Amino acid sequence: MKLRITLLMMAFFVSFSAIYAGNEEESELLNLPGDNLDLYAVLDLFQKSKTIEEFEADLNKEETGINNLDLDLDDEVDFIKVETQQDKDDFAFVLQVDISEKETQDVAVILVSKDKEDKVSIQMVGDKDLYGKDYVIEPKAEAPSVTANPAYSGADTIVVKSEPATVVIVEQEPIVQYVYSPVYVPYYPPYYYGYYPPYYHPYPVISINIYFGRNRYHHNRYHGGHRGGNNTIVINNNNTYNNYNRTRNTSNTFNNNKSQGKYKQSNKATRPANKDVKPSAKPASKPASKPSTKPANKPTTRPATKPSTQPAAKPATRPATAPAARPATMPAAKPAAKPAKRRNR
Repeated sequence: MKLRITLLMMAFFVSFSAIYAGNEEESELLNLPGDNLDLYAVLDLFQKSKTIEEFEADLNKEETGINNLDLDLDDEVDFIKVETQQDKDDFAFVLQVDISEKETQDVAVILVSKDKEDKVSIQMVGDKDLYGKDYVIEPKAEAPSVTANPAYSGADTIVVKSEPATVVIVEQEPIVQYVYSPVYVPYYPPYYYGYYPPYYHPYPVISINIYFGRNRYHHNRYHGGHRGGNNTIVINNNNTYNNYNRTRNTSNTFNNNKSQGKYKQSNKATRPANKDVKPSAKPASKPASKPSTKPANKPTTRPATKPSTQPAAKPATRPATAPAARPATMPAAKPAAKPAKRRNR
């Protein structure tokens, strides 16, 4: 009896934990197109990258699992390019997607600033069309660690305090050292709609639930966004952000798709199953039918019939009859008839 009660309690606890985890996952989803690009994961990748080119490349590779955007609704993940804007020691790295040949939609911007004391701060701001208003995240402040000596035998009591830090130290990040180094050159991507780097291969979009589950662990290192409905983070460098807003790119196609609710439909879990069929069906049907039928029929039928019938008939009939008939009859008949009539007169 006790064993049965224990098992029931364990089952209840497991089911409650699953429900709680599901509700927590749903609470962090925005129900906006930005759900398919986790900015927590993007900022984590940015800090670990050595160069802007490396960051752009890793962001668009399928194996990293960070990019899941499909703004042009072609069932394939869009290529995100990174454009650099610089004003002395302040940087804005803009993430963009080319919706068409003429339209570009900004996705987010990473702000890197250095103050008068050479302290560097990093923040990421999601575009309001994809993430809503004031979606700002930044690294969490790491509390200074103080470790007690277990071999201490003194009379004084050791009190270990852990107070939150007020400044996040990011100067040692590889990307920070790179952009503030003498060898840094502002990066401007040469890519555009339909022209992408060789490493980029379009891959299918996955369902939002699978995507969120893969990247939610990045959230532990950062805070902000719209968690709990309150966003207490302010932008450190308003001048850089305001300068970026003056050149911000928006797409009419994206806004129309959003107003019609097409991006919410694209987040359904059934979409990846349908999408997996499309890429395999198109390449298999078109190349297999056209090359196999046309080249096979034309060379085998036409050359086989025309050369074998026409050349064989003409040389065999005409030369054999015409020369043999005319010389045999005409010279023998005419000279024999005319002299016989003249003698009788």
